[in-house]
Amino acid sequence: MRAAKALGAVVAAGAAVGAVLFLRRRSGNIAVRADLYFDDGSMLSLDHQAPEIDGLMRAARLLVGVN
Repeated sequence: MRAAKALGAVVAAGAAVGAVLFLRRRSGNIAVRADLYFDDGSMLSLDHQAPEIDGLMRAARLLVGVN
């Protein structure tokens, strides 16, 4: 059950990053940021300087089909 929640959080985070990428690309703004929301109500916000953002961005690009 715990693994399913973790997987769900990762998928939700990837979808959120994908949505941000799509909207930012449409607006012409290249700033990248991801907000990760967890089941316990906490939130982690990553901007373009965070080392973890690279892996999230690759996953998001795969999800939305952008290279």
